[in-house]
Amino acid sequence: MRLVFMGTPDFAVPALDALHAAGHAIAAVYCQPRRPAGRGQKPRPGAVEARALALGLPVEAPATLRGPEAAAAFAAHGAEAAVVAAYGLILPPAILGLPPSGCLNIHASLLPRWRGAAPVQRAILAGDAETGVSIMRMEAGLDTGPVLLSEALPIGPEETAGELAARLARLGARLIVTALECLPGLAPVPQPAEGVTWAAKIDKAEARLDWTRPAAAVARHVNALSPLPGAWVPLGDERLKLLRARVADRDPAGAPPGTVLSGFTVACGEGAVEILEAQRPGRRPMPASELLRGLALPGRL
Repeated sequence: MRLVFMGTPDFAVPALDALHAAGHAIAAVYCQPRRPAGRGQKPRPGAVEARALALGLPVEAPATLRGPEAAAAFAAHGAEAAVVAAYGLILPPAILGLPPSGCLNIHASLLPRWRGAAPVQRAILAGDAETGVSIMRMEAGLDTGPVLLSEALPIGPEETAGELAARLARLGARLIVTALECLPGLAPVPQPAEGVTWAAKIDKAEARLDWTRPAAAVARHVNALSPLPGAWVPLGDERLKLLRARVADRDPAGAPPGTVLSGFTVACGEGAVEILEAQRPGRRPMPASELLRGLALPGRL
């Protein structure tokens, strides 16, 4: 098929690669405009833009898709369908109605659970046993369109959002290729009204860790916000990012929340957590055992 691909971050790269390898004619790759990054704050291409350029595909990065000029530019590509994966801009009705086979979204949840911007993080935070990918035909509502294909994945007990997103990205790449191959025979299934949950964008204010919560919730908080923005605790005049955790097999025996019991095991409101990976400002992430060789934790965090 002749396609327009729309995506920006790492999550969308496997799908772009899979569609290109499957022989689809990708008329254009739409990405968000470049953002300043690095010490020099120079605009740098996102993951999808960089991959598209490496594949020799034309790239467009409009600041908005609203207005007749944007719709005319999109229509000029003559795409039979658009594939959207974590693009980051809202597609207005004028764009949604252009491709004859519709705009198909690769969404990282089992819709209608976790509609919205942060489905991977919210699934881990909620303690879901599984999540998955839905291939959805887009409509004007936010993630409300009918589902063409979906497949579930279990969530590992110590899996971080970054790791889970990578697995979901590979699954989404496989499913979108299958969906396009079978598109004429797929019956879109409307999402049920029951079971709708909203995956609000992760706010930086959520990142500070609260040791007074139960250990299971604290461990999920750490893993759900890893690698970005990273759950953190104050350590002197710096913020220590905590990047992986698990519930500890240890009774804190009445120790106040935040008490360092041994190594990097910390008492919580109920039970304790073991921090497995952390990062100091300006340094690389490292296993807790390595971090503690050069860092003495206080008695209470």
